[in-house]
Amino acid sequence: MKRNLCGWLLLLLCFTFPIELMAEDDVSVADVLYHQGGMENFKRAIEIYLQALAVTPDDYETSWKLSRAYREYGEAAKRTNMADWKNICATYGKEGMKFAQKAIALEPEKPEGHYFYGLNAGIYSDGVSILTALREGLKNKTQSGFEKAYALDKMYDKAGPILSIGRFWAVLPWPFRKTKKALGFYREYQETEYFDDNAEAQIYLAELLLRLKGEKNRQEATALLKKASQSDIQYFSDWAKRLLKNMQKRATKKLP
Repeated sequence: MKRNLCGWLLLLLCFTFPIELMAEDDVSVADVLYHQGGMENFKRAIEIYLQALAVTPDDYETSWKLSRAYREYGEAAKRTNMADWKNICATYGKEGMKFAQKAIALEPEKPEGHYFYGLNAGIYSDGVSILTALREGLKNKTQSGFEKAYALDKMYDKAGPILSIGRFWAVLPWPFRKTKKALGFYREYQETEYFDDNAEAQIYLAELLLRLKGEKNRQEATALLKKASQSDIQYFSDWAKRLLKNMQKRATKKLP
């Protein structure tokens, strides 16, 4: 009897360990594809992460990495202005939120699940509109996600939680928008080592300064946008140039 039991245990180990190792290998391959970037690589990474989760469904790392990949695919579709980018953002953002929630359930005291839930909610909102997302009750969930990520590790992902929660408060429609709160988080992010190389953050702050008005704010916004317009990322370079052009038009109209 003891000999038979040992045999069954050995057989079980032979089947279990290779499968788990295969899942780990899949995640490593997906990681490489994700970091290479580009829509095709993001899409392939999503497929591989899903394969790995089919083997180890309660794996925290694979869950949040899958959520991250969904978000980046939607973001890439938006930045490249694909014909159906809004539908892509809505679909992929929704899937990303689902797997972020799974990660949160597995490891609620780690920042990744909370952080990528918020980012995917943002992508979903880009697809369906902020007003639709608000009607669906996403405001409180998104706020909670970013606040929890901030509390757990605000420097995670190059201080991503600081910038993200600032953007959250800046883009909400009235009466939910909290401009002073947004500015406080942007200023906090501005003090980090990441701000000078982040055209996206520079544009976010410049937009808010222009909304606040005043000559001092306008001058600071102009300097930030000029810097962002030199970004190697065309999406942000074009965005900054559009804002500068709009500023110039408004200034021209005010001339006598």
